[in-house]
Amino acid sequence: MEAIQTPSNVTEFTDPSLEVLFSAEQIRERIRELGRTITSDYQGKELVLVGVLKGSCIFMADLMREIDLPLTIDFMSVSSYKDGTVSTGDVEILKDLSNPIRGKHVLVIEDIVDTGLTLTRLLEILGSRGADSIRLASFLDKPEPRIKKELVIDYTGFVVPNRFVVGYGLDAAGRYRNLPFIAVLTSAETKT
Repeated sequence: MEAIQTPSNVTEFTDPSLEVLFSAEQIRERIRELGRTITSDYQGKELVLVGVLKGSCIFMADLMREIDLPLTIDFMSVSSYKDGTVSTGDVEILKDLSNPIRGKHVLVIEDIVDTGLTLTRLLEILGSRGADSIRLASFLDKPEPRIKKELVIDYTGFVVPNRFVVGYGLDAAGRYRNLPFIAVLTSAETKT
């Protein structure tokens, strides 16, 4: 029995407040490319993917299926938004790693990098735990608001403008994470 296939763009136009930036197909192809590159770069190494919750979960799930290596996964949840809207750069660990990373090669998986404050501090924290290497893969890079210019993103899915984006794990007040594409929320006045 053949499964019914829904075109990936069907949901792209159900909400007039969304302007699609990257389609589901563009995302699939870019993740395949990233997976091939990561596979090549980590041959013969013990790789641990560390997902930064919640936004990275969809990207991480798709990316790890494209990496042709033995690997393990872990998750962290951090917060630096004391008032809920502006990053302070002071990172509070809400959920720490389940296993030690000493002697392993760590690839931190993030949904989007903007100011870089929280991520820079998180990388410093992980760097103190004895990993052989720590690198960063971010699905989206929003460089315009970057405060921490020295932050290096080793693997980038897409570069986006300084507009509020949703979909593929990114949300607006908890909504839109399940969209298979990335879109600008045109009704949002806030830029993040």
